[in-house]
Amino acid sequence: MNEKQRKVLYRIVAAVVALVFLQFAELGGAGKLAGYLAVYLLIGYDILYRAGKGIIRRQVFDENFLMAVATVGAFALAIYEASGDYLEGIAVMLFYQIGELFQSYAVGKSRRDICELMNLRPDYANIEIDGKLQQADPEEIAIGTEIVVQPGEKVPLDGVVISGVSTVDTSALTGESVPVDVKENQTVASGCINLTGVLHIRTTKEFGDSTVAKIMELVENASSQKSKSEEFIAKFARVYTPFVCYSALALAVLPPLVNYAIGNVPGWNTWFYRALIFLVISCPCALVISIPLSFFAGLGGASRAGVIIKGSNYLETLAKVKYVVFDKTGTLTHGNFEVEAVHHNEMPEEQFLNYAALAECASSHPISKSLQRACDAKGVQLDRQRVSNIEEISGHGITATVDGRAVAIGNSRLMDKMDIPFKECHSLGTIVHVALDKLYAGHIVIADKIKAQAKAAIAELKALGMKEIVMLTGDMQPVAAGVAEEIGIEKVYSQLLPGDKVAKVEEMLNSKGTDEKLAFVGDGTNDAPVLTRADVGIAMGGIGSDAAIEAADVVLMEDNPLQVAKAIRIAKKCLGIVYQNIVFSLVIKFSCLALGAVGIANMWFAIFADVGVMVLAVLNAIRALQVENV
Repeated sequence: MNEKQRKVLYRIVAAVVALVFLQFAELGGAGKLAGYLAVYLLIGYDILYRAGKGIIRRQVFDENFLMAVATVGAFALAIYEASGDYLEGIAVMLFYQIGELFQSYAVGKSRRDICELMNLRPDYANIEIDGKLQQADPEEIAIGTEIVVQPGEKVPLDGVVISGVSTVDTSALTGESVPVDVKENQTVASGCINLTGVLHIRTTKEFGDSTVAKIMELVENASSQKSKSEEFIAKFARVYTPFVCYSALALAVLPPLVNYAIGNVPGWNTWFYRALIFLVISCPCALVISIPLSFFAGLGGASRAGVIIKGSNYLETLAKVKYVVFDKTGTLTHGNFEVEAVHHNEMPEEQFLNYAALAECASSHPISKSLQRACDAKGVQLDRQRVSNIEEISGHGITATVDGRAVAIGNSRLMDKMDIPFKECHSLGTIVHVALDKLYAGHIVIADKIKAQAKAAIAELKALGMKEIVMLTGDMQPVAAGVAEEIGIEKVYSQLLPGDKVAKVEEMLNSKGTDEKLAFVGDGTNDAPVLTRADVGIAMGGIGSDAAIEAADVVLMEDNPLQVAKAIRIAKKCLGIVYQNIVFSLVIKFSCLALGAVGIANMWFAIFADVGVMVLAVLNAIRALQVENV
């Protein structure tokens, strides 16, 4: 509880004590009025101040105005009737403040959970100078600097381990509680906690571009992206509040005038009291507070589970997803290609692999990495000075000059484009064809392994009621069909260029229902156009991937397809809570307004309809924080 909340609590306690004293004190007349008025001002002076400020600024119709009019009116009615019953006006203000304190605490709890995520930010980085460790500000550390991370310390910057073996806790980033082993040449993301050994890390990013900085920026900005439900509530409150104020005025004035016109007793006091009850009941706090709180809690709970959602609008869209489109490589498969077979002509295998790897040496594509690893395994050295004139042909492959010879390496489309006859290969995997000086030299079979969780992830999405699950890939049809069949995807489109993927997603977007949303799941590196075009773009394994963080609407920090279904379940739970609060609040409000208008409800009933409903709605809203078992 912060200082402001403590002050409100002290005022509430003081007001309750004073009310108990006044109930037993034998005061009468002006003394009794002065005592109760002092308690009223103690508990409600800030509400009255904000109401007055709103009137001066011509922003009259809000909950402060409703509370001020209702409670001042109750006091005025007690004075006019000389009843001495000042308790109702104070009780309205007292319980309203209790409800506000409770709501403030609930929002504070949500913010504290977010702040726990924000505690990912490292305080310092260790630099070794003359054999001694010195602490430096992470924001001042340049790329390529060697830093030292000791057991128990946070990794301050993204980098590569140059020496040391350890276990790191990535739960704050990914939501995965199982520690990860790291060793030399492995990448480590900032925000992880080093658990066991000392790590020497060479930084690969400045702090502003690091994983932890990107996550903090996303979470801090998430609340600024409003959902349609939040926008509806804001518009609703702007119309609803003046409506109920004018309705209360009509309730206080019109029935007495009608009674007077037909010759009956006007009953001004009765209808004025009903109008006050009407105002107290009408306060829209439950909706105005609980709906944004539900989304805020949902975003916080998702972040703790390693699902970074960029705003409540994307959370709302995610809950309505009925079509899921997957990229294959790096999403459903590991993307760690390995050379499975080499089918070549007369040239020795080592020389054949050397030409292929050198032509691909400037590419960051997994196929290039696999060729380099195959060369390393055979002891073949790669001298990049032997390579020139490298040109990448999107969706086809690469041409280059190696030792003065023209090398073309890529898929069958590249061979067709260059009018080079080639041999088909029936092995399951990605077939990379190689031509030297426009003559076919052979092909390499490269295979990618399916992620262990992929099949279960597809099954969970089907259980969530997805209408269609589709896989898009640039791979050849036999490879794509084999992967799809193994993991349970019925519809697959293969041999697609990046533009073809966008066209397929466009086609699906045009054929689906208006209220049905489409999600595209990719690795965030090569799929930025499709991630952007889908109703909601989901990037998997976002640690260290700038493209994922920038292009996607949802970033899954753990490289696990099961997180897709979890993200959708979190969104559905949060939106369900939002709808529950909207329906519950409106039904209770309008029912109680009708009872108050006809004189069945008294002021104590009105207090429940206002504060009680708000507290119940807030309690329901903070359930969105609990996403562990969704």
